[in-house]
Amino acid sequence: MEELRYTLLSDGPSDKALMPILTWLLRQHVPNLPIQSRWSELRRLPTPPRELHEKIQLSIDLYPCDLLFVHRDAETTSLEERLGEINQAISNAIVDRQMPAVVCVVPIRMMEAWLLFDINAIRQAAGNPNGTVSLSLPTLSGIESLPDPKRVLRDILLTATGLGTHRRRRFDTNIAVQRIPECIEDFSSLRILSAFIALEEYIKRTIDSQCWDDLV
Repeated sequence: MEELRYTLLSDGPSDKALMPILTWLLRQHVPNLPIQSRWSELRRLPTPPRELHEKIQLSIDLYPCDLLFVHRDAETTSLEERLGEINQAISNAIVDRQMPAVVCVVPIRMMEAWLLFDINAIRQAAGNPNGTVSLSLPTLSGIESLPDPKRVLRDILLTATGLGTHRRRRFDTNIAVQRIPECIEDFSSLRILSAFIALEEYIKRTIDSQCWDDLV
């Protein structure tokens, strides 16, 4: 293996922001392998799949990889329930296919919770890196209990812009969310979060089972 190829199948387009986090995690455990990442974009197909097992099948067909990350936000369900749903969909997708290794990605409650820890990255993503307005980020220990981290992050980004009310309406928070992880070099602070711990353990077990850590 000359490189490790992974594909991310995510809940929605904004969740593409997970990719720098996944790449960082992989580099922690397979530092000697170049990593190629691709995002599974299925919405623009003539007939986009609706069921998760169909999305998994198409992602493997259209974006061949060694490792497939399947993302679902936990939202109002438990981590265990979401993992069960994903694993059932994976089982349903294993029909006349050679499956790559698969890792479930289930942030609590939403992916945006994992972007609420780096104030400098948020200011950069908001286009105002030297801003001084207080952003009042939630504590890391309380991030997983936020009822709506998506709204919290978008409100903080708008505040971080330093723009007036009228100009804020034209600010694209979706693009800013994508920028945040690109401005972060170290995601180790997230290692106190239960879902992040579970993801890293899942990745480590997968690497061990595939013997990727033995490759140079």
